[in-house]
Amino acid sequence: MKVAILIYPGFTALDATGPFEVFNRLPQAEITFISPDGGDVVADYPTFRLPSDAMADTAPPDVVVVAGGSRTHDQLGREDLREWLRACAENSRVVSSVCTGALILGDAGLLEGRRATTHWYELESLRAFGAEPVSERVVSSDKVITCAGVSAGIDMALTVVAQLVDEEYAMATQLSIEYDPQPPFDAGSVRTAPEGVVQHLTEVMRAHYGPPWGERVAQAGTNR
Repeated sequence: MKVAILIYPGFTALDATGPFEVFNRLPQAEITFISPDGGDVVADYPTFRLPSDAMADTAPPDVVVVAGGSRTHDQLGREDLREWLRACAENSRVVSSVCTGALILGDAGLLEGRRATTHWYELESLRAFGAEPVSERVVSSDKVITCAGVSAGIDMALTVVAQLVDEEYAMATQLSIEYDPQPPFDAGSVRTAPEGVVQHLTEVMRAHYGPPWGERVAQAGTNR
C-alpha cells in the first residue's frame, strides 16, 4: 500500500504526522513524504522539518494526503501541482486532504460539484472552487475525502483505513494509537466555542494569515 503525503513550506506538522501514524499501520505500508520541489521542507514552525521526495519523481500512489498549513495559498496556481493531483484523481484509490489542503484539491479542480470540508476559517472559501462547504469532521465524495482542521486528519485516515481494509482493522489501528479524544474544553469548533473566543481567534488569524481565500477571490474576481 503506497501512501504519499504532500507537504510544502509552511505546512502544519500534525496535518502530516497524524495521518502518517495511522497509515503506517496499514499492511505493507510504504509511506513517502513528497513536496512540489523536493528536499527538506520546513513546517509553519521552523523548528520542525521533514525530508521529501520531489513530486515529479513520484507516480500516483494508492493514497494521497494533501496537508494544510499557514502558507497553503502560496501553492495555489501551480500548474505542476494541479496536473499531478489530477493524475492521482485518475489513478489513485483515495485522494484526501487535511485542513486547508482542501484548497489545493479545489485549485486542481477536484472538488467541483462535491461536498467538502476544511478548517473553519476557510470553509466558505470552498465555494470559489465549485464545492459545497460542509461543516463536518470528515466528508467523503467517491474517492475524494476531505476533513476539517489539523487534528481531523487522524479521523480522516481512520476512515480511509476502514475503506481500504475493514472497520475492525481501523478500530484496531485506533486502539493501537490510543486515539480516545477527551479534550479539557468543549471549544474545538465554532459551534461549541464561546463567541468571544471565536471572534478573538478570527481576528488573530486574519491579522496573521490575511483574509480567507474566498474573500481574496471575491476581491480579485477570479480564483486563479
